This record gives sequence, C-alpha cells and structure tokens, in this order.
Amino acid sequence: MESKIWLSSPHMGGNEQSYVNNAFETNWIAPLGPHVNGFESDLQKYLNTDCHVAALSSGTAAIHLGLILLNVGQGDEVICQSKTFSASANPIVYQGATPIFVDSENDTWNLCPEQLEIAIKDRIAKGKKPKAIIAVHLYGMPYKVDDIHKIASAYDIPVLEDSAEALGSTYHSKKCGTFGAIAVLSFNGNKIITTSGGGALVTKDPKLKDKAVFLATQAREKAVEYLHAEIGFNYRMSNVLAGIGRGQMEVLDDRVSARRNNFEIYKSAFSTIDELTFIDEPEGYFSNRWLSCVLTPSEATRDGIRNALDKQNIETRPLWKPMHQQPVFKDVPRYLNGVSDNLFEKGLCLPSGSNLTENEINRVISAIKMYFRA
Repeated sequence: MESKIWLSSPHMGGNEQSYVNNAFETNWIAPLGPHVNGFESDLQKYLNTDCHVAALSSGTAAIHLGLILLNVGQGDEVICQSKTFSASANPIVYQGATPIFVDSENDTWNLCPEQLEIAIKDRIAKGKKPKAIIAVHLYGMPYKVDDIHKIASAYDIPVLEDSAEALGSTYHSKKCGTFGAIAVLSFNGNKIITTSGGGALVTKDPKLKDKAVFLATQAREKAVEYLHAEIGFNYRMSNVLAGIGRGQMEVLDDRVSARRNNFEIYKSAFSTIDELTFIDEPEGYFSNRWLSCVLTPSEATRDGIRNALDKQNIETRPLWKPMHQQPVFKDVPRYLNGVSDNLFEKGLCLPSGSNLTENEINRVISAIKMYFRA
C-alpha cells in the first residue's frame, strides 16, 4: 500500500521551531507572553486594516466569545448558515440561544441573501428578532458580503463573520476576517496555517478586544487576590502555540498560492470529464481554496469516487453535512431552498494540502480518472 495522502495536513515552514525554542529558553510556557502579542500583531498587519486581534485557544472559542460580546443570551435567536461545520452553530447553544438555520446560494455556496431576509422577516413576525447573524466563508470562498451586510444593516442585526476557513481570501481586495462586527479565525491542524490548535477574534473596536481577552482569562479582575465579578473562560492561546503561529505567518502567502495551484491542477486535469464541476470565483472574489471541492452528478458517484480513493489510501470527505440535517438540531427552525442538501449529496473535498507533492496529486488524479474509465 502506498503512503497515505491526507485531505489537509499541517505544513511547517521552517522557522516555527526557533520561536518555540525561544519560548522554552525564556520560560514563557503560559497562556500569555511576547509571542502571543507578536502573533496578534502579525495578524493585524496581514489583515491590513484598523483591527484588533485576540489570540485564543480555538476558532470555536472565538465564536463563543463573539456571541457573548454581541450580548447573545438565554432565549435569544441567532441566524446561522446551515452549510458549515458544527463549530459555527454549537456556541449559540452554549449561550442558551436557538440557532435559526438559513440555506445557501449556488454562486459561493454561502448564506443566501434571499433566504436570509425571509428568515429575518418571519422571525420578527413571530416576535423574535434575531440577535446576530453568523455568515461563513465556506472552504475559503467569500460570502456575498455586500448583499448580506446590506440586509443585516437594514434590520440592525450584527454580523459575526466566520472566517475560520478563509484566512488569505479577499472580497474586492479586502481581506476576509475584516467585514463583521466581530470576525473569527481558526488555526486548527487542517487549516491554511496552524498553531496545532488555536483561533482568533477580530474586531475594529479595541474595547471589544480587551473584553474578549478579559473573558478568555477567566474574567479575573485587576486585584491582588483572585477576584471574579463575572463568569470567564480558559480560552487564551499559549505563548508556545503562538510561536508556531508566528512562524506560520511568514509562509502564509506561499500556502495560499500552493492551495490555489492545487485547485487549478484539478480543474485542468478533469476538464474533459463532464460529470465533474468546480465552483468558480465570482468577479471581485479571491478564494484561498483551502479545500478543493468537486461536484459530481449524484450521491452514488460521490461515494463511488470516495471509496475508490480510499482503497488507494487517499483521504477525501463529503462537503459539510448541513446543520439542519444534524440529529442534534432536528427541531431547530430552518429556512431552506435545497441548495445545501444538493451540495452535500453531490460534493466531495479532494486532498488539498499545501504540502502535496506532484506525485501525490497525480495519484489523486489518476485514481479519479480510473474510476470514470471503469
């Protein structure tokens, strides 16, 4: 059996070890320290806007704190894109609120503006104006920022921008992670860059950043004794992991280029297979192509390809199963148009790591072509 080809494995750049060594040499083995500050500064410079960044233990933690900062609480409702990973939705429940799932559109696979406005109007008619909107840049493709934020503004509902998959993507030359009242990033092991586990909260309001850091460090008050006037969380990133992040930031642009190149190789290689289609970038959109995703004619074809590649020791995954299909959310309100169900039924994520070798990507291509020749 040939070696495993992973869907999206970590890819170190070379300087991460020096930052980690520095943390050990200076004994900054704590959820604070110069690398945390440095990593936050690196991210702020990269996002190239007047923003403030709090480095946290995960993207999920960032969403949770974001909801708290937007005053989401018990009994509230939060609109959430249904086509996403569960970490977008779970923190809504942490707060005792109810997720309201809204379907996607076909251009970007993200939150559908038409369904969004239908959902908002209906929730208001039912006496529950949504407290926030969670919009996701799925697989690195920006959502329809202007359309979504125009609707959100019209109803005075803040947008929590889930940019966990979209670091390095842009919408009309502006970096994803800078559009929402609050935005979140993820540095999980499978992301465009990684800190092993980690995330960040981004905001234009320095007071919100300070509040996020306060809550992320157990809400400890400024006092000699351990004093707590409100509930806090252990959500701060460690100095060691932030050191990895600093090394990763040095190669972020290279990682984006490599993943975009993977996508173009797949698209060109399968251009003669009519059964396979890819999502294009609308004008003004730039996707980091975190994962290269292909649409097949049917669920049977999707699973046939997946099983064929699995036999070749190649990892693939179906597109995210929509939240409205998840058993844990079976009773949650939803506003659907069939798009996310169709994408899940037919879509497949192909190996997309920036460390894929030419031989590995050729193995993927050969295995898929062999499936269609069989």
